[in-house]
Amino acid sequence: MKTPLISFIISDYDLPIDMLRECIESILALSLDPSEREIIVVDDGSKNIFANELSKYERDIIYIRQSHQGLSSARNNGIQMAKGEYLQFVDGDDKLVTSPYNHCVDVIRQKKSDMTVFDFTKKKPEYHQYSDTFFHSGSYYMRHNNIRGTACGYIFKKSILGNLRFTTGIYHEDEEFTPQLLLRSGNICVTNAKAYFYRERPNSIITDNNIRNRIKRLSDLKNVIIRLSIVADRLPTDDKSALQRRVAQLTMDYIYRIITQTKSRNYLTHKIEELRKEGLYPLPEKDYTAKYSWFRRLSNSQTGQNILLRLLPLLKEER
Repeated sequence: MKTPLISFIISDYDLPIDMLRECIESILALSLDPSEREIIVVDDGSKNIFANELSKYERDIIYIRQSHQGLSSARNNGIQMAKGEYLQFVDGDDKLVTSPYNHCVDVIRQKKSDMTVFDFTKKKPEYHQYSDTFFHSGSYYMRHNNIRGTACGYIFKKSILGNLRFTTGIYHEDEEFTPQLLLRSGNICVTNAKAYFYRERPNSIITDNNIRNRIKRLSDLKNVIIRLSIVADRLPTDDKSALQRRVAQLTMDYIYRIITQTKSRNYLTHKIEELRKEGLYPLPEKDYTAKYSWFRRLSNSQTGQNILLRLLPLLKEER
């Protein structure tokens, strides 16, 4: 059998069937022949089994049902099953946008780059001229640009994965996976094509404000940062510099989340001391971005932290 060009790995857990169908239909609408695509739906132990409702797609999809183990496990099982030259993760409540994603498909057909990076949208995008920029390595790209953590924003060759997989049982698994994936990439294309439609749902993992889950998300993010920092210390100079930039920005994001989600001076002080013991605080004196520079200066003193504690929750509420 011909090797598919792209394997699409769709993760599903207790999603409305209409959303899942819309996701599958968005892939079927792409400019890929049936032999060029592989659609793997991994049902992570949903309460409702939708195998019958998806029977109309039985020639187009591979349906896997597993006991409920979380998003990381579902994606890892999808990776193991995938036969495509390239992989694309899609959350089952999202979908791909036809014209922009077809542009990404054209890029990988013509350039055969290790990875294509594209944009997200929360509304129906209007057609515009696409702009593509090529980088000779993911490491170079990371040293000079901010990256998006979510793994759904990348089409990448399966061959570059090696033994890299998602850590199971945690939140922020993408933040650990994606920078390491980029470091394994050679030439990459970054396009402004808004190819992925992201749907915000009030009861999704990201928007769940249960206090226990909120604390676990913060703890998991801190542990991801620590593990990435350990990985960075073992890398060659350029890769180390690239990953250290990401570690610093994730640490900034971690402090920001503590302030906006807990609004607690005592909790902030305690967590900053934990970061200090790990060598992650104060934030390194780098001019990565203007936002990073001013946040670093404020977060590195108690006076600045007090300003952030007063200001950031108000700014978040206004947004």
